[in-house]
Amino acid sequence: MNLKQYTTLKIVIVVALAMLCSWSVTSRNYIFPIIGVTASYLILFYFRGRVREIIADERDYEIGGASARWAIQIYSWFAVAVMFFLYAKREINPAYETIAAALAYSTCFLMLVYALIFRFYNNVKVMDKTSIKRKVLTALGIVIIIMIIMAGLRLLSGEDDWMCQEGVWVQHGHPDFPAPSVECRK
Repeated sequence: MNLKQYTTLKIVIVVALAMLCSWSVTSRNYIFPIIGVTASYLILFYFRGRVREIIADERDYEIGGASARWAIQIYSWFAVAVMFFLYAKREINPAYETIAAALAYSTCFLMLVYALIFRFYNNVKVMDKTSIKRKVLTALGIVIIIMIIMAGLRLLSGEDDWMCQEGVWVQHGHPDFPAPSVECRK
């Protein structure tokens, strides 16, 4: 496969994924975008290995690293400024406090992930590819990612939430917020 074919494939997959996500949002079925993004990533990963031409060089990676660093810093400063503004205005609308907390935690999470990945790559890059320490760090990184995914699924699973059953909002677990004010449809 040459670079032009790979680029065309990427564009086709992006368009198909956009259509799938649009359809999923309008039909309120959010599992298909997750499956679509995962499948798209795996397909592109497979075909990227089949490209016979140079896709990127060291300069591209250096520019990409600098761009990512600047993007993370700009997002962090912007999110912190908006967070403080929303905390200051929480008397106007109590939802502002929730949004501000989400911004604060997402910014902290982004910076923590960036620091961990940077440290991991810094340690692994200088090691020999056959090093036991490199293999242990890689396995540890995979275990940590799996644990984060499992914790996220547990925390976001909707254990303490309101569920729509037969046109009525029914308490599931012990939610710490009132039932939704929107109409419950079957």
